[in-house]
Amino acid sequence: MAEVRLSQLAEKMNGKIEQGDPSSKFRDFSIDSRDIKKGSLFFALQGQRDGHDYIPDAVKNGAKGAVISKDISYMENNTAYIKVDHTLKALQRLAHEVLLEHEVKVIGITGSTGKTTTKEFTAEFLKKKYNTLKSRGNFNNHIGLPLSLLSLNKGHKAAVLEYGMSHKGEILTLTRIARPDIAVICNVYPVHMEFFENIHQIADAKKEILDGMNPEGTAVLNGDQPLILNMMKSLRKKPVLFGFTDKCDVKACNIHVHSLEKMSFDFFCMGRQARTFIPFSNRGYLYNFLAAASTASLMSVPFDHIVETGKELKPSLNRGEILYMDDNIKVINDSYNSNPAALEEALKSLSVQKGGRKIAVLGDMLELGERQRDFHSAAGKSAAQKRINMLITVGPLAKHMAEGALDSGMAPHNILSFSDSEEAAREIPSLLKENDIVLIKGSRGVETEKIVRALKKGGK
Repeated sequence: MAEVRLSQLAEKMNGKIEQGDPSSKFRDFSIDSRDIKKGSLFFALQGQRDGHDYIPDAVKNGAKGAVISKDISYMENNTAYIKVDHTLKALQRLAHEVLLEHEVKVIGITGSTGKTTTKEFTAEFLKKKYNTLKSRGNFNNHIGLPLSLLSLNKGHKAAVLEYGMSHKGEILTLTRIARPDIAVICNVYPVHMEFFENIHQIADAKKEILDGMNPEGTAVLNGDQPLILNMMKSLRKKPVLFGFTDKCDVKACNIHVHSLEKMSFDFFCMGRQARTFIPFSNRGYLYNFLAAASTASLMSVPFDHIVETGKELKPSLNRGEILYMDDNIKVINDSYNSNPAALEEALKSLSVQKGGRKIAVLGDMLELGERQRDFHSAAGKSAAQKRINMLITVGPLAKHMAEGALDSGMAPHNILSFSDSEEAAREIPSLLKENDIVLIKGSRGVETEKIVRALKKGGK
């Protein structure tokens, strides 16, 4: 964001300057006292921890101002303070006002899985034609989305943003901060079931991105999912559908997996077609590609550019990276997160690979509610049915995967269980053999990336 005077910031947030020169300028903003750029404005958010307690640390680390909602007994010299009624709402209000000052198309992306990858792919397609802002990492909630918007500058013409949720009403709140001109729903799966009674409630929560989008905007929807197709009746204009079925405007068919890093297919997009490939083997990434291609086409990105860029796409950190280790061992590092639908696609991809043993290292899937045991058992059964050679489970819930695999005929000596990722990281490297192909996947709380780090020590 361009430098903004303290007085302007206070006005945009409906705040009052308690201390500081109104003409002083800021361009960087933070909520973390440990991660401060020199001269930035620190927002003292109140949650499990009270950001007001960390203002001295923020100032020590370079902040030259703070947004507060409480009286501060001691104000550091040479530090500006803006007092507001509620620091989080002030952050959101500021982001909304900044967005209104820019002529930028907002692309909002939600879904149970693949939001971040679809965002990254979309930004890659757009960036050659438009100066494009994309949300940082997985900054997709009521804090991360406004922080991403504060990076807008006058050159930006497109903003690709994730809209995440774990409860009803959260996506609608995000649309009030940044109303999408193009609203993408990647999929609806049983994720965050701890907070919902059924998948229909999850679908309703995802639909909030359509309810809150620009009335003249366009929806980009997964045309292969009936729950999402049911949302079409509420739309003012025809959506763009993507998927593998004939009803879709942007689709892939005749799909062939060549290797871990090549999947070819016939690509159809708004009347154009080509035989092409993307450097992935997991069909979940093909859906991400189709969603991103749909958006790019709506933004007038040439078909040929979409095709050629697709061949050069790369996975995000810990989301399907292929790591090559000693002894021709290949590791599919999908350790960022896990849920039943994404795991099923990952197991499908692993099962069709050619080479040595296929080994699945699977951690707990969290936030699945009352059916968590059933989901884990089903995953183990799937691994056995797909003839995965070895199943290694990590965490207490994942032990139910081991039970499911055993019940489906996997030999007991091919099933191992570890209590946590630390234990698994110590033992797994010695279990691997030449030419093994290893999938590592688990929910964030399980920290299966520790296993990846242990394997990397012996990698090339």
